[in-house]
Amino acid sequence: MKVYEFVLNNTHGLHARPAGLFVQACSKFQSSVALHKGDVKVNGKSMLGIMKIAASKGDELKIEIEGADESEALEALKQLIDNNFDE
Repeated sequence: MKVYEFVLNNTHGLHARPAGLFVQACSKFQSSVALHKGDVKVNGKSMLGIMKIAASKGDELKIEIEGADESEALEALKQLIDNNFDE
């Protein structure tokens, strides 16, 4: 299992467009992806789940990835996050 903790820095948080990009990135991999905000855990491949946590700029989030291609999935998600979801 790979775990990555980060602070959300993009201006508008995980609104529809960046949430969609996150889900698309997760869906490219076989591994399961969970996104945590505090005590709330959602499926990273679920748009409704990502929208449910209503992550805003400055929120501390954690990603857990488990599966055969977890390293590749983590690198793809780190790149998306580091690029502030192309905003």
